[in-house]
Amino acid sequence: MNIFFDVDYTIMSMDGKIRPHTQEVFSKFISLGHTIFIWSGVGLRHKDIDRLELSEYVSGIFVKPVTEYETGIQRFQVNPRPDFVIDDHPEIVEFFGGYHVSPYYFKNDLDQEILELFESTLKYFETGLSDSRKLFPNPHLNNHEN
Repeated sequence: MNIFFDVDYTIMSMDGKIRPHTQEVFSKFISLGHTIFIWSGVGLRHKDIDRLELSEYVSGIFVKPVTEYETGIQRFQVNPRPDFVIDDHPEIVEFFGGYHVSPYYFKNDLDQEILELFESTLKYFETGLSDSRKLFPNPHLNNHEN
C-alpha cells in the first residue's frame, strides 16, 4: 500500500522533534512491502524529513490538499494516490482511509501512538478488520493488500 504520513503534529512536534518510534515503524512498513510517502498542508517538507533522518524510508514528498481532497491530489500532482493516510486531522483520514493519530504537540519520550497505529494497521492489512476507533477503511479500495 501507498502510506502517506502527515508531518506537523503527526510525526513531528511543534518544537521540531520526531515522534518516538517513527523510524522503526517506517522501516517495518517497508519491510512488509509498503511504500512510505510524506505530505503536508504547509508545503514540501524535504528539509524536515532530512533533519529527522527519515529520507531513506520515504519514496516521495508532496503538498497535501487541506480541502477538496480529490481535486487537490490532482492539482498538487500527488502520484501515486494514497491508499492509507496517517494524520492528526480526522477529516482527511476518513476521506482516504487510514489512521487518525492523536496530535503530537511537544516532545514526549513516552508517546506510543506510532507503535499503536502500526499494530492496528498491521491487523487491518492482514485481515481487513480492525477494532480500533482510530482506523478508517479506505472507501476507494476493494482489498487490503499492498
